Amino acid sequence: MSILKEFREFAVKGNVIDLAVGVIIGGAFGKIVDSLVNDIIMPLIGLIIGRLDFSNLFIVLGTAPPGTVHTIAELKKVGVPVFAYGNFISIVVNFVILAFVVFMMVKQINRLRRTKLPEPAAPAQPPEDIMLLREIRDGLNRRG
Repeated sequence: MSILKEFREFAVKGNVIDLAVGVIIGGAFGKIVDSLVNDIIMPLIGLIIGRLDFSNLFIVLGTAPPGTVHTIAELKKVGVPVFAYGNFISIVVNFVILAFVVFMMVKQINRLRRTKLPEPAAPAQPPEDIMLLREIRDGLNRRG
């Protein structure tokens, strides 16, 4: 079997396609959660505790050249090490929210799986003439 044929059989299996769809949707869902955290939740938390932007919370670990603007981007641009704990806080909040949403989705899926499907109906009794023919057949088999 050629490697190309094997690869094609592997790639078109249902599980591989389902996984690919899951990865694509997961990537898009991650962007939604990033936006939720960075654009909605973190500004609200910053407003409550008195800071408006967590992404600019950092500690300079080196000496910045004179005239350098003290922002993470500018300090990193000139090679000054920065301890960017605000960015870490944003990423941790992002992870917690994403984990909670995935947990709730799995919980709902499991709940739906647990709901009992109606029992299949018992097979209908065969017609009376079929039953009589079976009795005759069984009776003849016992005699012979």
